[in-house]
Amino acid sequence: MSQEDHSKTWSHAVIDMEWGMKSSITVIGTGRMGSALAGSLLQAGYPTTVWNRTRQKTDPLAKLGAIVAPSIDEAVHASEIVIVNVSDYEATETLLRNDAIGSAMRGKVIVELTSGTPSGAREAAEWYTRRGASYLDGVIMATPDYIGTDAGTILLAGPRAAFDTHGNVFRALGGNVQHVGEEPGRANALDSALLALMWGALFGTLHAIAVCQSEEIELDELARQWSATAPVVDGLVADLIKRTSAGRFVSDNETLSSISIHQGSMQHLMELMRSRKIDGSVIDGYDAIIKRATAAGHLHDDFAALSQFLAVGK
Repeated sequence: MSQEDHSKTWSHAVIDMEWGMKSSITVIGTGRMGSALAGSLLQAGYPTTVWNRTRQKTDPLAKLGAIVAPSIDEAVHASEIVIVNVSDYEATETLLRNDAIGSAMRGKVIVELTSGTPSGAREAAEWYTRRGASYLDGVIMATPDYIGTDAGTILLAGPRAAFDTHGNVFRALGGNVQHVGEEPGRANALDSALLALMWGALFGTLHAIAVCQSEEIELDELARQWSATAPVVDGLVADLIKRTSAGRFVSDNETLSSISIHQGSMQHLMELMRSRKIDGSVIDGYDAIIKRATAAGHLHDDFAALSQFLAVGK
């Protein structure tokens, strides 16, 4: 009996014995996030096979009723849907993208929930599609404690038919699982965009903390003032996206702030940071973008005009 035949016999025997004829799901990678995914599927009553390089990490899931596959090959053979949650695309490629396992891909739905890039997602989609699988590339916009809750957000890109067919499975992972388009790189591109927003806020908070500490202002006071300021910032972000989408870069009666206003305030912040020896590398980057826009004659345009100057060298 070949290894492939042995894998099929093992997986089908286990599933038939434990779960009857229900559709089956494999989760590859059982770190904190992978374990949360598998746990939610088990709680929703789905037959779930798990595999992890360090087998001990599957023990808590086995106690919840998961089937622990003895090998990666058997994990893939076991199920119609294979969810991958490992460190990155390179790790997935090492585990799955080879001829031995590739022959088992036909007819399966592969759901990649691993950090990567849009180009990496497109490359993976091409590989799986050539082997007869449906490929959905996704990003998890949540921490493990949100998985399986109404607020759990996962973005998936790829064939709409595969998403719709298995909608109940995806809903078990979170109440806000969305199909964001057929183009396989779209979810990862949105992930990068949203992370850029998040890091802007987090690094901005670090700068605010450093300024307050250097000026001996209690951080409780910073928190109170931020609560009052946050709605204004939210409005500015929404307006920036709206105006950039419409290409409305020239200041008009609806402009909330021009580049010149930000440019003046930023110079004051940079002066304070230099005097207090606070790292200004991030702020220097912002200033460089403003300088490029100013040199091109956009100083008095709407802040949204800066969106045209993110390309290096422009």
